[in-house]
Amino acid sequence: MPIKKILVIDDSPTERFFVVDLLTKKGYQTITAENGEEGIAKAKAEKPDLILMDVVMPGLNGYQATRTLTRDDDTKNIPVIICTTKGQETDKIWGLRQGALDYMVKPINAEELLQKIAALP
Repeated sequence: MPIKKILVIDDSPTERFFVVDLLTKKGYQTITAENGEEGIAKAKAEKPDLILMDVVMPGLNGYQATRTLTRDDDTKNIPVIICTTKGQETDKIWGLRQGALDYMVKPINAEELLQKIAALP
């Protein structure tokens, strides 16, 4: 099933705007959340085809939210791509261990993100 609806979870208004602007120009429907708790609630309610997850957020961080989503029967089949400033190899390994499908380091390369989305089954 092609990706149509994407949930962007990021506490930075600037990052949310950049990603939402990029995705909507490419024809994707977007939903946004400002933190992990809101992201989990919106994922359950909206059933997006993909989640783009920041890590450093107040409250529930992106690793915790990813782990919650990928272990919940309602949301475990929604792929998660972590998009964060945390660029250490250990961060990436930890993110993938939480259930993320992929991991990108900010600043996000727009073309690379679009390629990753297009390559999803």
